[in-house]
Amino acid sequence: MPPQPLFDLAKIDMNRILVDQEGIYKVNPHRFEFMLLDAICYLDPQSETMAGFRDVKEDEFWVRGHIPGRPIFPGVLMIETAAQLVSYYANTVSPGKGFLGFGAVDNVKFRGTVTYGQRLLMVGKMLEMRQRRCVGAAQGFVNGQMVFEGLITGMWL
Repeated sequence: MPPQPLFDLAKIDMNRILVDQEGIYKVNPHRFEFMLLDAICYLDPQSETMAGFRDVKEDEFWVRGHIPGRPIFPGVLMIETAAQLVSYYANTVSPGKGFLGFGAVDNVKFRGTVTYGQRLLMVGKMLEMRQRRCVGAAQGFVNGQMVFEGLITGMWL
């Protein structure tokens, strides 16, 4: 049985875009195939929680070769999507520190698959914000079902 969501998912309105891709571009350095967030749809600095989503498309680079005939969104890209959400949040509350790179990925579990045509909702909660690193818990959902969970540690580079 999956754990409870990090916060009440009913608080999230995916039709209310707080930050679009252009806004994410201003904060995160990822471009082209590695721009994995389409929008930020929830931010609560008081509880240090956030949510964003990715609309997974049929023409993405991995579709042709990641399980031909049954393409599934690679788990490593779910981790990267979570990292970009945590990075966006950390860079907006601590601007000017530079690039937030991977320090660690812990307790990752994949609980379902994601394929093109689906929206991957990624939610996060900051657990630690320090001078040299930050840690965020992340969970991914498709149609309300948890498909991913893990801890993302970022280091300022």
